[in-house]
Amino acid sequence: MEALSKEHDKLLAKGNLSKSVEDVQKTIDLLKRARDAVAGNHSVATLTLAKLQHPVKQSFEVVNSDLKEIHKVLGDYSKALDKKFKDKPLPTNDYDALSSQPSLINRAIAMHLLREGQFSVASQFLEDAAPRMESKPEDSNPYESLDHDLGIDSRQSEELREQFSNMYRILHELKNQRNLLPAIAWAKSNRHALELRGSNLEFDLGRLQFVWLFSGGPYPDDPNSVLEGQSRALEYARQEFRHFQGRYLREIQQLSGAMAFCPNLAQSPYRPIFLNNGAWDDLANSFTREFCSLLGLSADSPLYIATTAGAIALPTLVKLQSIMKVTRTEWSTQHELPVEIPLPPAYHFHAIFVCPVSKEQTTDDNPPMMMPCGHVVAHDSLGRLGKSHNRFKCPYCPSESHPNEAKKLFM
Repeated sequence: MEALSKEHDKLLAKGNLSKSVEDVQKTIDLLKRARDAVAGNHSVATLTLAKLQHPVKQSFEVVNSDLKEIHKVLGDYSKALDKKFKDKPLPTNDYDALSSQPSLINRAIAMHLLREGQFSVASQFLEDAAPRMESKPEDSNPYESLDHDLGIDSRQSEELREQFSNMYRILHELKNQRNLLPAIAWAKSNRHALELRGSNLEFDLGRLQFVWLFSGGPYPDDPNSVLEGQSRALEYARQEFRHFQGRYLREIQQLSGAMAFCPNLAQSPYRPIFLNNGAWDDLANSFTREFCSLLGLSADSPLYIATTAGAIALPTLVKLQSIMKVTRTEWSTQHELPVEIPLPPAYHFHAIFVCPVSKEQTTDDNPPMMMPCGHVVAHDSLGRLGKSHNRFKCPYCPSESHPNEAKKLFM
């Protein structure tokens, strides 16, 4: 990567067209002055054109020299890329479990577009992905294909669009306008559902509103605004934090105690609360996560997660395919990978149990079963241990049990 980084730095330093554009502009200005001179006095046309020959020729040579240097740097960078990232064929779809499920893929793409607020694009995508045999009347519902292909009725589809539209409106106010009031109003209207989830969103929004007011609101550099903001923040806390005293008393006391350090918050213990540059982005992500959760959706787009996980797994799968081709072996299981793919912790959504007897990962068809002694094996292993329908000894302790005494585990 060092050689690639070096070529990249050279490209940044020399591979820009600013000098070429500047030289071309000088040539254009020269031609404009000659044109104006000829327009003002036709008798000097021959002399003017004669004088232009050398400067114009010289300017073209300068531009070509500039472009030659840029082409050289681009060529070196391209060679470095090709050397580092050698062209390899992508894995075939011979073992693709989704190749026979185009409707699921289309649904995932359409739902991703919906989550991004691209409602008309989602509708057009599904219409193009599954064209109708009959032409539609002009006054038909433009989201009819969206409702049908997402597997939901028209009312639910319209409600989903409205919900996402509302989410993006609130996020726009929060991120771009530093306006927390729409998000606070939404959190209040969904207080019961958020509390059932154990969410801190409503208090976090109120705390950031307190900090924003305390710091002067929209005019943080105005001393008078900062002084008035401290009074407004205290009044806001008296009105809005009553509901949170039972659960967040310590956090409320920290906000109140910070007022004693207001002239010097940067050196106070409350600096992480009042001088946190990432608080707005963190709260926007938290709001998106809770909003989607109340809709029964994950915080991140499943299409984005699947694509990212696939990109992480791709080098391993390419190497696996090349090894299988050399050894003339085949991928025998379709619903699980033949190798371990290390994914970041954020991409771990389900608990994984590997049977200690068969060394196989449990599935829905072969779930983990816990014996009375507390040890766990896969369902198929349990069947083999108790195939005589009599009591059998646990593989890991002296306890004996009957297959019917084992209980299915839900992980």
